[in-house]
Amino acid sequence: MHLEFLIEDLSGELLLQALLPRVIPPDSGSSYRIHSFRGIGRIPKGLTPTSDASKRILLDQLPRHLMGYRQTPGIDAIVVVLDLDRRPLNELRLELTELARLTQAEHLALFCIAIEEMEAWLLGDRLAILQAFPDAKIPVLEAYQQDSICGTWEILANAVHKGGVASLKNQPYRVAGTAKCEWASRIAPFMDLDHNSSPSFNEFLHTLRHRLATCED
Repeated sequence: MHLEFLIEDLSGELLLQALLPRVIPPDSGSSYRIHSFRGIGRIPKGLTPTSDASKRILLDQLPRHLMGYRQTPGIDAIVVVLDLDRRPLNELRLELTELARLTQAEHLALFCIAIEEMEAWLLGDRLAILQAFPDAKIPVLEAYQQDSICGTWEILANAVHKGGVASLKNQPYRVAGTAKCEWASRIAPFMDLDHNSSPSFNEFLHTLRHRLATCED
């Protein structure tokens, strides 16, 4: 079985690079590739991208990717991992489901949505955070309500980053992006896949394992 992962940004790619070998071991007979984008964007009207492909905006380019993968032999699943941010969850799911139907990729496309942001998956394993950042601010971690719409990456910044989110807010976006990559790279290796308090992470893991098991059968 071969899976293609489409990820919203580089920090998400780094997170999956650390986690996926434990879900899809090299000797499992299955393979995968991870492709990161540079932001989420919107599903284009008429399924025609509105931005240059080189800008690598996930949802804008997603119709093209789904149609291309659908016609590519040897691809068994396309796993799209993205942040909910502040969109209504049901509305986003419906949009993605309709996109899969219109591109005739329903049998391939799996949509996994982090709520509110993928940092929620890191925050779902407090022990991993403390192993990666022994000086993390425990009161900040304890005040976080899992998978809530609260400014998730900012919560993690206040827990583990020197100067907290205030030190990142007035910097160029790439500075915050670099920090997010560092958090993912340091925390993910310590994460316990089967003991995570994030419902959206557990749904991602269940979806992935179910597809792998279905193909093995």
